Amino acid sequence: MSRAFVFPGQGSQAVGMGAALAEAFPAAREVFEEVDDALSQRLSRLMFNGPESDLVLTENAQPALMAVSLAAVRVIEREGKMTLADKAAFVAGHSLGEYSALAAAGALAVNDTARLLKRRGRAMQEAVPVGQGAMAALLGLDVAAAKAVAEEAAQGDVCAPANDNADGQVVLSGDAAAVERAVELAPAKGAKRAIMLSVSAPFHCSLMAPAADVMAKALADVTMRPPRPPLIANVTAEVTDEPDTIRELLVQQVTAMVRWRESVLTMRDRGVDTLIELGAGKVLTGLTRRIDRDLTGIAAGTPEEIEDLIKTL
Repeated sequence: MSRAFVFPGQGSQAVGMGAALAEAFPAAREVFEEVDDALSQRLSRLMFNGPESDLVLTENAQPALMAVSLAAVRVIEREGKMTLADKAAFVAGHSLGEYSALAAAGALAVNDTARLLKRRGRAMQEAVPVGQGAMAALLGLDVAAAKAVAEEAAQGDVCAPANDNADGQVVLSGDAAAVERAVELAPAKGAKRAIMLSVSAPFHCSLMAPAADVMAKALADVTMRPPRPPLIANVTAEVTDEPDTIRELLVQQVTAMVRWRESVLTMRDRGVDTLIELGAGKVLTGLTRRIDRDLTGIAAGTPEEIEDLIKTL
């Protein structure tokens, strides 16, 4: 068996996440305390108790999701007396999950990762005034067909694929009017469904350029080590472990499409047969099955799931 550990992105957050881990494992509590201290904020209280209206704010959701993922990692390593590098060939994460993956693989310190994600979330939110940008999911189209819809809908505005999540699941991002036009156009182009998403900003498109500038400065100041195991990067869907390259890719990632489908196929083609999702929710595990039914997807975010996982590693 060859494994990869994968880490969820925004949208997997929910009030109560991480609370059971904190109750069951001292190692998880330590991570939540580290993140709280790094941000000078009781983020863990917000994660455990809400309100949801504050948790879903991008600048809170991003470090919160990382905290739950890293709590799971820390518990596995301590309770299982193992390291991720011993048990996996690669790490990868969806959008903000790429930061979780890098922290899990020892490339970034947890406190630095929390501060980077707080800054990233705030910068992404501030890049486009609320209501001016939008995102939509196109179901039933591949990325080439979705791109053609986006180009036709743009009409001088920004509209582009933001996430290639799986076969038949592509997310568009851009100016609100253009994304709305794409949703209207998509059924005639073969989409089974086209759905506007409830998001606070148009992530992973050129409108996020101001946030990319912020992250270039933030990443220049942080210590980055080679990840062990190596990373499959969102922007290239290729293996990388060189810190300066990773910094550049994280800056590009703010405005570039998340190539998740291709990233999973890269791992498969390099011998991975099992993808283990660490953290909140089961979104990536569902996508794994859609991308290749021969791959095994396992989600581990609750104490019971993590204890079961430790037994199999």
